[in-house]
Amino acid sequence: MNCQRFAVLFSVFVMIASSAIPATAQPTPRTAWGDPDLGGIWDYRTITPMQRPEKYADQEFLTEEEAAALEQGAVDREIAASEAPAVRTEVGGSIGCCNRFWLDYGTTVVGERRTSLIVDPPNGRRPPMTPEAQEAASKRPGWGQEPPPDTYADLSSIDRCMGSTGLPIIPAPYNNNVQIFQTPDHVAILIESMHLSRIISLDGRPHANVAQYVGDSRGRWEGDTLVVETMHFDGGLQMIAGSVPDRLVERFTRVGEDIQYAFTVEDAKTWVAPWTAAVPLTKTDAPIFEYACHEGNYAMVNMLAGARAGERAAAAAKQGAR
Repeated sequence: MNCQRFAVLFSVFVMIASSAIPATAQPTPRTAWGDPDLGGIWDYRTITPMQRPEKYADQEFLTEEEAAALEQGAVDREIAASEAPAVRTEVGGSIGCCNRFWLDYGTTVVGERRTSLIVDPPNGRRPPMTPEAQEAASKRPGWGQEPPPDTYADLSSIDRCMGSTGLPIIPAPYNNNVQIFQTPDHVAILIESMHLSRIISLDGRPHANVAQYVGDSRGRWEGDTLVVETMHFDGGLQMIAGSVPDRLVERFTRVGEDIQYAFTVEDAKTWVAPWTAAVPLTKTDAPIFEYACHEGNYAMVNMLAGARAGERAAAAAKQGAR
């Protein structure tokens, strides 16, 4: 995306978001050295979807009545989940991921009542995939249809507790919190989901031309907005944005008790054009919790053991059929 176009787009987004803030709002909180204060723990839960549902077509914003209905539906689902018994299956069965009780999507739409988190393209949806990406996607097995893994390396980084819902920051089923730390020369972001940490240099050093798991991040202040450019991903990080981008540009602007956050994904091998989404981060007093998931946990052992047990059962059935 053209940098000027992104700046204009983000400015419009901040103006929309800021319009709901009372005229008596306090000045932007600042650090002891004068930068906007981004420090603290931030909650980014929302039921607003990443992509605009097709039923809304060109409708950019929900009406108050539509937003209220969606939020009441979310509250009703939370109540039902809290009262539902735990899911139990027969031996060999599966509950998929988690009982609904353990999920926490939030119960509110974003403050501007947008119908999607994506703000560009204007239709609120990701751009079309490139022909090469479409072909690759058509060859990937569906969820649960993957061949049995031979080793840990055959499992995705999500299965291995090494993925992220925080690079970029996108709402997920649970653990939607980040903690930000600042110094004059660095910003550190601790992502609650999958215990990922990012260190962002602000001292003007150039990008290192070395591929890294979380990419190479460089930040700079443009007025009161922190702009972070990340590139040189090594491809190992499975990102919830749908691809590992060539370049990720994020913007953090403190507005009252919120951070207006937006990101642009540039990935010419996957999408025919860049795309941009905006996600509000809300200050919270809740703590960051341990994400007790690690590559060597029970699930890894059980997935590999289950694959071997399945192979033995298939071999025995084949032998018995002879």
